[in-house]
Amino acid sequence: MDIKGKRVIVTGSASGIGASAIKALVAAGARVAGMDLADEAGQEVAAAATHAGPGEARYLRCDVSRKEDVDEAFTSAVRWLGGLDALVNIAGVERKSPAESISQQDWDLMFDVNARGTLNTNQAAFVHLQERGGRIVNFASAAGVMGVPGLAHYSAAKAAVLGWTRTAAKEWGRHGITVNAMAPAMWTPMYEKFRARLDDAQLQAHDAMMAQQVPLGGRLGDPDRDMAPVLVFLVSDGARFITGQTLAVDGGLMIP
Repeated sequence: MDIKGKRVIVTGSASGIGASAIKALVAAGARVAGMDLADEAGQEVAAAATHAGPGEARYLRCDVSRKEDVDEAFTSAVRWLGGLDALVNIAGVERKSPAESISQQDWDLMFDVNARGTLNTNQAAFVHLQERGGRIVNFASAAGVMGVPGLAHYSAAKAAVLGWTRTAAKEWGRHGITVNAMAPAMWTPMYEKFRARLDDAQLQAHDAMMAQQVPLGGRLGDPDRDMAPVLVFLVSDGARFITGQTLAVDGGLMIP
């Protein structure tokens, strides 16, 4: 499980699980290129992780929904890293709306960032991994498995990520590339924004539901404590025989 010297790209690195991943991977000795559109926060995260060491991080601006952006950013990142061993693809967006009211704009946004972003980043990583093998970790969601009222477009896009992940795992295994998906249930800035859109009654109902549905603690997990160690493992050689899986790090939310 030693990842010292591993060369990793992390998308969605400026906040939440992405920022936690940068910190944990660098603390374990990896060299990490973080990508996001929040430049100031992304640079701060990379600088703080590098200062703490022993690994190193650098930030690059990248819109994962745009193939040209991704190809250019990955080329620059791999040049700086000196190669690529793993991609942790966390970048994503979420919007809330009843299914009957979802706008074309919001539907396109969910698929452009969450689904097309997975296609773009995975294909870009494949170019650099196909000769030596490596790890791809995509971020899906329980919404893509179970469906969540008010998040039909988000759920559909994340279900697409799961279908892509399983198929890419079967196709790319011959290259020694593992492709897995995470279904996290973490308390992040995105979740804070979701909570902020709820009125008092909705928030009370939501928290009561979470208390019932999450056996471990009744609430979402902490990215640093609960998610980051799993990502370090999945990037390591210890995970070389795991592929095509959806790993739920969610306190038991997705127990069938």
